[in-house]
Amino acid sequence: MSGTMPRDPYEVLGVSRDADETAIKKAFRKLARELHPDVNAHDPDAEEKFKEAAEAYEILNDPERRATYDRYGHEGLRSGGMGPDFSSFGSMSDLFEAFFGGMGFGAGTAARHGPRAGGDIAMSAEITLEQAAAGDELELSFEAIETCERCHGNGAEPGTPIETCERCGGAGMLQAVTRSPFGQIVRSVTCDVCGGEGKVPKEPCERCDGRGREVRRRSLRVDVPAGIADGQRIRLGGRGHAGEAGGPPGDLYVLVHVLEHDRFMREGDDLVTVVDVPAPRAALGTTIPFERLDGAEIELEIPAGSQPGDTVQVRGAGMPSLQRRGRTGDLHAVVNVQIPRRLDKQQRKLLEELADSVRPEQLDMDESLVGRLRRLLK
Repeated sequence: MSGTMPRDPYEVLGVSRDADETAIKKAFRKLARELHPDVNAHDPDAEEKFKEAAEAYEILNDPERRATYDRYGHEGLRSGGMGPDFSSFGSMSDLFEAFFGGMGFGAGTAARHGPRAGGDIAMSAEITLEQAAAGDELELSFEAIETCERCHGNGAEPGTPIETCERCGGAGMLQAVTRSPFGQIVRSVTCDVCGGEGKVPKEPCERCDGRGREVRRRSLRVDVPAGIADGQRIRLGGRGHAGEAGGPPGDLYVLVHVLEHDRFMREGDDLVTVVDVPAPRAALGTTIPFERLDGAEIELEIPAGSQPGDTVQVRGAGMPSLQRRGRTGDLHAVVNVQIPRRLDKQQRKLLEELADSVRPEQLDMDESLVGRLRRLLK
């Protein structure tokens, strides 16, 4: 594997150093089945893992290569030009066909002739926190592969016949011989004329050039559920690319990005905000007008003696729960006590009198901190 030191082929296949040819082949086939594309469609490392297993198999299955590796390791194989090379294979499917043939893992011509599902479409959409809270309907525009309206998907100009492919004789597959470092390999490949269908239109459709499908721009209205969070996806079944040979369409996935808000931060179903409270009001207690995320005006009750960082909770004023219908999170207003920077003479006198009259236990401070406060006010 490129860029890293190759692993021990015995370790890759999980066999002992005295394993015979049968054990090596059995271990490789078991590992190859685990790495098959049908099983690992969403594993980006599956191809590299299979190549690593194939390289290990080619070393241990060849007596000369195996003996060289046992004596000199990978360096001996490289210096002697005996290292496996799979660069001639275009994809992992080609590699599987090379080792096991077109029908080795159930991927034969029947599957190529049958209906094939269309691909999925992924796109993203940005919404505000207000839209996430209330729910909304978005108008999306995107390109998708659709069944050709002129030929209805068969690829032939209307009124013209569809004929058996002359190149593959209707099989949809061709036998190809590939030369590799470990000999000639006969493998099945898709016919380059009919694309595996076994049939071709005598006169290709003028609109889609015989492909049976075309790219068209599509507009769609998507319902955004109330309570959706940043990074969540909305799936719309059957709204993806059109299938082939009568196969079902794929799905549409909309990745939702919720924009940051200038006043509120979301934590689960709760909302967190900061409210500024003048120091005297924080000491005395007060009510301040506050606008919720939904625009409703409420009065926030600030308890007497509120300290910086204290939180005022308003139940049911957060985000609706997407998982639990009918449940709504809470609003947490963090108190930011504002200390005046400039005082007139009367205000300074009042604060000095307050500082002289307040006892340590009232401020939840020790005597030394009270003394420092008095010195700062002088």
